[in-house]
Amino acid sequence: MKTPASTAPLQPAAPEILPPRKTKQLAGWLVLIAVLIVCSIQTKVTPYQLITGLPQMGSLLREMFPPDWSYLPTIWAPMMETVQIAILGTTLGGLLAIPVALLSASNLQVSRWISLPCRMILNLVRTIPDLLFAAIFVAVFGIGPFAGMLALVFFSFGIIAKLTFEAIEAIDPGPLEAMTAVGANRMQIIRFGVVPQALPYFMSYLLYTFEVNIRAAAVLGLVGAGGIGLLLDRALGLFRYDRASIIILLTLVIVLVIDYGSTIIRRKLL
Repeated sequence: MKTPASTAPLQPAAPEILPPRKTKQLAGWLVLIAVLIVCSIQTKVTPYQLITGLPQMGSLLREMFPPDWSYLPTIWAPMMETVQIAILGTTLGGLLAIPVALLSASNLQVSRWISLPCRMILNLVRTIPDLLFAAIFVAVFGIGPFAGMLALVFFSFGIIAKLTFEAIEAIDPGPLEAMTAVGANRMQIIRFGVVPQALPYFMSYLLYTFEVNIRAAAVLGLVGAGGIGLLLDRALGLFRYDRASIIILLTLVIVLVIDYGSTIIRRKLL
């Protein structure tokens, strides 16, 4: 004889509880969305402004094409000046960054009375944008490429020194400990233990900064710091958008060539 099935009512299923990790992720996304909404409201940046501005953007693009190809011989020399400003600014800034990066690295046992001021200097330099540097040096040295070069020196110095000393702090400590154990002095540790490990990263940061400086040097001329930016500012001021277009296209070509070359070099170094 079969036992009759139980007639007891089924218990309701317990509600699903999100794991703590998913709860934190959900809370993080909600906070991010809330911050974006608040920032959008405070700055009055809304999709409506973008939509209403699209017709004006379209008319501007129509005025930029076709580019004024006859203006190309005029802008070639200033463009080369822009590249030269970037080369000088990046190289000098990179050289100045080497000792400061070594003095800022905590794993090289540098006195805090030296490393902390070096880090404070780096923070101060990175706080000031390159355009402000250019405006200051234009006021001091006058309009021309020298002011733009100095602006890129400080800009490059801040970036390269910061990234390099962080790379030095992340190197393998084994060789440094072994050299210290056999009685190597500070300079020997840096030369044979630090430089071989950090040099590829330093060169990679140098090339990356050079790419950034090409774009920055093209804009520094807007405040009188020499280069192609002077002609770009003049073309925009005269509403010659066809000339501005050819300047932008030439800058794009130069940046792409440099980016391709630096990418190949970085792959060989790292």
